[in-house]
Amino acid sequence: MGLQCGIVGLPNVGKSTLFNALTSAKALAANYPFATKEPNLGMIVVPDERLDKLEELVVPQKVLPTSIEILDIAGLIKGASKGEGLGNQFLANIREVDAIIHVVRCFEDDNVIHVDGSVNPVRDKEIIDLELIFKDIETMEKRIDKFKKQAKSGGKDDVANVEWAEKLLKHLESEKPARSFEVDENQQEIYKDLYLLTAKPVLYVCNVDEASVSVGNSLTARFKEAVKSEHAEILFICAGIEAEIAELESKEERMEFIEAMGLEEPGVNKIIRSAYKLLNLYTYFTAGVKEVRAWTIKKGWKAPQAAGVIHTDFEKGFIRAEVIKYVDFVKYGSESAVKEAGKMGVEGKEYLVEDGDVMHFRFNV
Repeated sequence: MGLQCGIVGLPNVGKSTLFNALTSAKALAANYPFATKEPNLGMIVVPDERLDKLEELVVPQKVLPTSIEILDIAGLIKGASKGEGLGNQFLANIREVDAIIHVVRCFEDDNVIHVDGSVNPVRDKEIIDLELIFKDIETMEKRIDKFKKQAKSGGKDDVANVEWAEKLLKHLESEKPARSFEVDENQQEIYKDLYLLTAKPVLYVCNVDEASVSVGNSLTARFKEAVKSEHAEILFICAGIEAEIAELESKEERMEFIEAMGLEEPGVNKIIRSAYKLLNLYTYFTAGVKEVRAWTIKKGWKAPQAAGVIHTDFEKGFIRAEVIKYVDFVKYGSESAVKEAGKMGVEGKEYLVEDGDVMHFRFNV
């Protein structure tokens, strides 16, 4: 689908280490600022227990999970909005992503340099927020000038746009991100067209030491308090542990390591699932003896759009969708058993696909 999450943060907070663990790639992870100069792009498989269960029931020849793209973006410093450090590049990269995974450092270690000399996740977050807000203020000032020129023609909508844009500018000038600004339905299109950096949804990842993975520490407690008004999800991850897990060859070795650490699953699994949710994505499945496969769609898509993800012909010639709810598939154990129980639905063009639907499409081109 081409949707991307971008990993952002100050230099040396563990972004590239986390990216390597997420993608099993080998981006440079080094103990000095700007180790990442060019953004690293990787594909990450979305872990889904439902897919594992369908594989167990259907026993297909192959299984294909769904995936999303993730971008490891160069570290940002104060003054980025004015081009300091790799600021211009950072801001250009972040403009391209659909959601943000914001990594903050919440561990003490004298051997790992902090770009500002001390560990303070609240300050670090505010540095990035302010740089993005400054850039958004610049965007809004230019857009207001454009609206004012259009308003000279006397159009009611243009005058209303100026007033609305000035309210949004004041919101940004009070050092609040655009995502906390309430937007009326009739302004949604203009708002989206602004492509504001602080309008993007955010997931916070606190990079902690081994001992703090489960319950956090004093640094994470301060951070949670500072961001509570944002109602954003916060995860505790030890990037070092995740990197070690990613290095292990077999699933069995990984599970042994995870259990020894007192964890239920790799932290990266939580990040991937949260990122998927942040992008407003759903998964539906196709299940047959040749292949069990997960497909990614946007929440709110109708059956023909979902069919189009498989092939454009499926959408063009859509006739109907045969739908089995995942819980019914598991309950009855097979497609034929579901049909016998009268639990398979036949849906038309207006059907809103639900997360976890097992689907088969009928089409004619």
